Amino acid sequence: MTDSLPLRAGLAAIAFLTRVPVGRLVALDAADVARGAALFPLVGAAVGGSAGLLADALAPSLPGLVAGALAVGLAALLTGAMHLDALADTADALGGTSRERALEIMRDHAVGAFGAVAVVVVCLVDASAIAALAVGDDALLAGVVAGGAGRAAILPLARALPYAREGGGQGRVLEGIGWTGVFVGLGLASLLAVAGGRPGLVALAAAAVTAALLLVFFRAWLGGVTGDTLGATAKLCETAGLVAFVAAL
Repeated sequence: MTDSLPLRAGLAAIAFLTRVPVGRLVALDAADVARGAALFPLVGAAVGGSAGLLADALAPSLPGLVAGALAVGLAALLTGAMHLDALADTADALGGTSRERALEIMRDHAVGAFGAVAVVVVCLVDASAIAALAVGDDALLAGVVAGGAGRAAILPLARALPYAREGGGQGRVLEGIGWTGVFVGLGLASLLAVAGGRPGLVALAAAAVTAALLLVFFRAWLGGVTGDTLGATAKLCETAGLVAFVAAL
C-alpha cells in the first residue's frame, strides 16, 4: 500500500471509471475517489483515445462503420460499459410516474424499452461519428477530447446538485469533491480541447451545453443526481462532443 495521496488519487480515478484492475495494487476508499475526481478527464481521454486509435488503425482495411463499432466495443470493454448501463437505467426511469418511482426503476438492473433504445441510439451515433472521423485519421484526437469532456461533465453536477436518494450509492462517493477539484478537472478537459484545435473547442462547448441542460433537467426531475444520472451525463456529453467534432471539421 502506498501513502502517496496523488498516486492514490490517480489510481482511484482509474479504478472508479474503468475495469483496469489497479485496485489490486492498493486498497482505495471514497476519500481517494473524491480526490481523484479532478483526474477523471485524463482517464476519459485515455479510454476515448484508445477507442479512436483502434478506429484509425482499422479504417483503411475495414468499412468505416465496422471500425467505429469495434472502437465503441473497446471503450465498453475498458469501462465495463458502466456509462451505457447508467444511461439505460436513467432512460428507463423516464417512464416513472413520480420521483420515487423513477428512483426505484433506476435500482432495477433489468433493462426496459427506453433503456434499450437509448443505448442502441447512442452506440450507433458514436460508431457513425467515429467512422467519419477515422476516414481522416481524426478519431484518436476526437476520442481524447470527447472522452475528457464527457468525464469532466460529471464534476460540476456532482458538486452543484445533492444526491437524490437516501442511503448509499456509487455516486455518493463524489460528494467529497470540492470546487477546487471541479475547476482542476474542467481545466484539464479544456487543455485537451485546445489540443484538438477548433473542432476540439467546438466539441468541448457541445459537451458543456449538454451538461448544463442535464443539470437543469435532473434538478427539476429528481431534485438532484444519482450514480446513474452522472454516468448518463458522461456518456451523453461524450457523444455530443464526438458529433460536434465531426461537424466542426
